[in-house]
Amino acid sequence: MTIVRLACLSLFILLASCSSEQNDPYPASERGKNILYAAFTERPKHLDPAQSYTEDEYTFTEQIYEPPLQYHYLKRPYTLIAATADTVPVPRYFDAKGKALTADAPTEDIARSVYEIRIRPGIRYQPHPAFAVDDAGKPLYIDNDRGKLRGIATIADFAHSGSRELVADDYIYEIKRLAHPRLHSPIFGMMAGRIVGLKELGAALQRAAQDQPEETWLDLDRFALEGVTRVDRYTLRITLAGKYPQFVYWLAMPFFAPVPREVDRFYSQPGMAEKNLTLDWYPVGTGPYMLTENNPNSRMVLARNPNFHAETYPCEGEAGDRAAGLLADCGKALPLIDRAIFSREKESIPYWNKFLQGYYDASGISSDSFDQAVRLNVSGDVQLSEEMRERGIRLLTSVRPSTYYMGFNMLDPVVGSRDGVGEQRSVKLRQALSIAIDQEEFISIFMNGRGVAAMSPLPPGIFGYRQGEAGIDPVVYDWVDGKAKRKPVEAARKLLAEAGWPDGRDAKTGAPLVLNLDTTSGGMGDKSHVDWLTRQFGKLDIQLVVRATDFNRFQEKLRKGAVQLYFLGWNADYPDPENFFFLLAGAESKVAHGGENTSNYASPEFDRLFAEMKDMDSGQQRLAIISRMNRLLQQDAPWIFGFHPTSYTLGHAWLHNRKPTDVGNNSLKYQRIDVALREAQRRAWNEPVLWPLAVGVLVLLSVVLPAFVSYRRRERGTARS
Repeated sequence: MTIVRLACLSLFILLASCSSEQNDPYPASERGKNILYAAFTERPKHLDPAQSYTEDEYTFTEQIYEPPLQYHYLKRPYTLIAATADTVPVPRYFDAKGKALTADAPTEDIARSVYEIRIRPGIRYQPHPAFAVDDAGKPLYIDNDRGKLRGIATIADFAHSGSRELVADDYIYEIKRLAHPRLHSPIFGMMAGRIVGLKELGAALQRAAQDQPEETWLDLDRFALEGVTRVDRYTLRITLAGKYPQFVYWLAMPFFAPVPREVDRFYSQPGMAEKNLTLDWYPVGTGPYMLTENNPNSRMVLARNPNFHAETYPCEGEAGDRAAGLLADCGKALPLIDRAIFSREKESIPYWNKFLQGYYDASGISSDSFDQAVRLNVSGDVQLSEEMRERGIRLLTSVRPSTYYMGFNMLDPVVGSRDGVGEQRSVKLRQALSIAIDQEEFISIFMNGRGVAAMSPLPPGIFGYRQGEAGIDPVVYDWVDGKAKRKPVEAARKLLAEAGWPDGRDAKTGAPLVLNLDTTSGGMGDKSHVDWLTRQFGKLDIQLVVRATDFNRFQEKLRKGAVQLYFLGWNADYPDPENFFFLLAGAESKVAHGGENTSNYASPEFDRLFAEMKDMDSGQQRLAIISRMNRLLQQDAPWIFGFHPTSYTLGHAWLHNRKPTDVGNNSLKYQRIDVALREAQRRAWNEPVLWPLAVGVLVLLSVVLPAFVSYRRRERGTARS
């Protein structure tokens, strides 16, 4: 009977494995819970608000930290509203003698801008051991050493936690942290030129840090910051040099989120960094969520902050929001989701398949799955495929406020000479390449059409971007039949000949023109991209050498000006043209000043217009100056304007309140899950396929039954004998 028992056991195992629950990648304890499931592909490097500056980091930091301001979730154009502040601050202006000026005072008369920010009382931090105190009010975990940390591996291992109210001093402390020499905040250099006294604070902290061991806590409260002062418990005052209207946008970024002094002190104790017990690993905030699990190679978990203050879903938006169901949760308390679990997915195919099974609530569209997800109709519009529509999946698209470009190093004697005759020669060379490199073809081949060809540094949605004939780059495009049409290659070859390189050879020496493009491995250094670029340059008989390297080496080359051409992109920090035009300002030259002008472009006229434009309020006068700046850049061509990417996001029918947003990233608190619908759809989409099992059972029986019959015959024969 052993064979029969084995067959029955095998059959039982097969039947048990047919349950749809066996495919579920999540534990049974999570089923039916109000949890959002998402994926991330790149591990975040920094969760400390003084250092965090990338999109993959903002996915987490903007749900945890709360700067004074935020963007309205539904309104477009993007509109600043209060977060922890009671209102959006309006600057007061003063001249060099301290006399108050009117709001419309000339920019050159303004010596100081003063922003007064009042924080709403009653806002509290998430539970955290840094706030735990004994009966006498003394911190419980302030005298830790390596010995006391035995058995402590995560923040959850501390037995006690506490909380306290948010106060103005917490914002002041974080602004000082921007100058901390051990943090290397990416915005310190820029803010040091804006916030009065921040540069001097940086120098003082540098001296202090040199005089004490690396692990010693640097108490920032011992150092004064002239331009940032406490008015009262809930009010701080920030003083800027001159006029800088864009400063309010920075007040909506994690750089200006509060960091309490006791949290900084807690994490600075000996042995903490060795166990990843740092603010970079376990952030502390007042936001709707807190990070309860951090395993960036596997998964990261955000859970509802039990101390989150009263905030409700918005009741107004833009046209179409009500019809799209985006106002159905008007007035409901936020957040609407209890937990968000982010799983690391290194490959696009498993990510996509789990989304189709309903195990991820939303997904982007990779090149591998593009044709399965969407179709292009005869007019070129993107539509969901029939399979996606049958599953109730929704498509959200938006042109991101980002610009990708190929830059010329203006210090290079071939592509960037600025010495009279040489300058005119290089200008025509740059213009010729701008025409020859077909951005529309690049978008079609490498991005599945998910992008818009750039005409200037400004992407759609940023003030100064213009559509139609008024917005085209006249050096590269003609306006034909109501559309922008790239000039023919013959126009580029004519410009190249005028520049002294007919048919890609020096008119005097006959030497071929060879240009070098520096890029990072895995980017434009991929073989398919290199082959395409080689063909584009080949239209002009120019030889291209692509030098791919690692990111750090690439950055070092940019800092030294040791490049000829390079490929980069820029995402908007805030929705203002100043945030893009500064990439070409002379004062931001990478080689001369260590700034973000990696082309080292220097134009006195552009710099004059930039200085006039950047401090203006948006209006017709500012728009006219922006148009002049764009025409100047299009003529000088320090960049080959590339493209503005289009985001395609898919969401299941049970995921509500999703609206594309590329500036404010604190969107998790607004989203809602229909848990019952998700559970039903998961079961329906993951029902076991039984016919292979039936075939397997028949095969098994066809093998087992003859063996069993033969066995029984032998048993009977033995018994008779």
